[in-house]
Amino acid sequence: MRMKNLHHFTEHHRYCVYREFGLSALDDRMLTGAYQPMVGAFAVGLYRLLFQHLPGEQVGYSPLEQQRRLFMTLGLEPSEKGRKYLVEQASKLEAVGLLQTSRVYIPENDDYIYEYELQPPLSPGEFFRTQHLTLLLRDKIGKFAVLSLRAGFSAVENGDAPYVAANKENISVPFYDIFELNTHVIDYELEQALSEVSTSAQRTGTNDAVEENTLNYADIILRFPRESVNRRYVEQLRFDHEQLGIVNFVVNKFNLSVQDVCRLLDEDGVFSPQGQLLLDDLQHKASMQFRQTKKRQEQQTVQAAKVVALRQNMEEPQPYNDSGEPPVEHVVQMEYYVEVPPQFATKCDIHQYNMMLRNEPYTRLLQTFFPGAVPDNLVDIFEKIDLSYKLPGEVINVLIHYLMALLVSGGEQRINRNFVEAIASNMLLKQVNTYEKAVQYIRDQAKVKGKQAAGAAGTRTRTYGKGTKAKPEIPIVQDISHDGEHVSEEEFEEMMRFAQEMQASKQKGTL
Repeated sequence: MRMKNLHHFTEHHRYCVYREFGLSALDDRMLTGAYQPMVGAFAVGLYRLLFQHLPGEQVGYSPLEQQRRLFMTLGLEPSEKGRKYLVEQASKLEAVGLLQTSRVYIPENDDYIYEYELQPPLSPGEFFRTQHLTLLLRDKIGKFAVLSLRAGFSAVENGDAPYVAANKENISVPFYDIFELNTHVIDYELEQALSEVSTSAQRTGTNDAVEENTLNYADIILRFPRESVNRRYVEQLRFDHEQLGIVNFVVNKFNLSVQDVCRLLDEDGVFSPQGQLLLDDLQHKASMQFRQTKKRQEQQTVQAAKVVALRQNMEEPQPYNDSGEPPVEHVVQMEYYVEVPPQFATKCDIHQYNMMLRNEPYTRLLQTFFPGAVPDNLVDIFEKIDLSYKLPGEVINVLIHYLMALLVSGGEQRINRNFVEAIASNMLLKQVNTYEKAVQYIRDQAKVKGKQAAGAAGTRTRTYGKGTKAKPEIPIVQDISHDGEHVSEEEFEEMMRFAQEMQASKQKGTL
């Protein structure tokens, strides 16, 4: 129980208890034998006291009462020392999973109500499969005592099993083999009555705000810094439900936590001078934070996958799967064959190339396209598509084939991250998750590009045919040796004489 100010947790505050289970003899033994050594007898006594607020044959909420009843029943003084001790004991129950404490803010009374939600003790099998609880119990009572306690909960471990588990066959009859329901008639009155009476339905109704990621004023103001300049504007949200609705709209839109909301409301430019929320500015800042969080999560996913792959590579390679059979090699139907790129024309035929696309990992396929090491930027691009977008390996191979074909044909000058991620996103939206769908996808893309190219060519031809002013034709000097006509001797002498006259006139002008 996180309690910073003990004045918010006194004997005058009201509380209620909620539970949806009953305690059996096995649960009582688990409380006494397993949980009590970890949290102490006083904490288990508090748990049993809270459990008895409701009759054993009922579940749901207990009536609201003042916490004075807890202090008096437990023999605690309603002082600072008694409050600290009660908080400490409740925290122990919370730590081992027996209790969940919530604080509900009531704006009408400007006060808090505490809700103690009890959780059932774990079964012996679940308890001893929980590592941190088993280790804590070992630290409290010792290793051999833990082993003895575990053996005491199981009747099979004390003797031999009466049969071999491998020969067991489930011959139980399912529900619909015996009973038949009239599902053609829907009884709305019965469903409405059950939803109104059911405590679980009431519980769901009270938690709708939490499930929809909706925040109230108490959630925000408890975590908002007191020294902030925007503190007075945030305090106005207590009575301004419209402004609080704007905050929840942004919370649900960008999936923000309480800490994220407090951080955004603490920034400059979010409130107007009159204290009104500026929705556009708040959404802009929330969008930037959402994108940064998403990018950080993708990087963490990629790094975690790298660590897993590194550990797998360090282990001894297994040529067979868990069933002891060799890995299955998938066959490609000829109608889904793709053409062999020019760089593979002398290395393999069309059958071998398509089998490689269908069965090889994309990392090995990339290595076949490059004589040396694969560039790091390409590895990062396809690693993100594999680990973050979760595209199947054969689909990534077809994508690589498509990109390499575009480069060879001159359709793309270079492969950049945005272009590749755009194609991968389009594949995800169209649910391209098999080799055959991927081949059909790149064929459709090729048809679309062909129609666009033909349309562009037709548009240019029609434009020139509508009388568009063309560029002027500039006469050029042509080689007389290619005209098929020869200069005669008389014409040659005439040209020489004309050149001499021009030379003589030029010299006279100079003098």
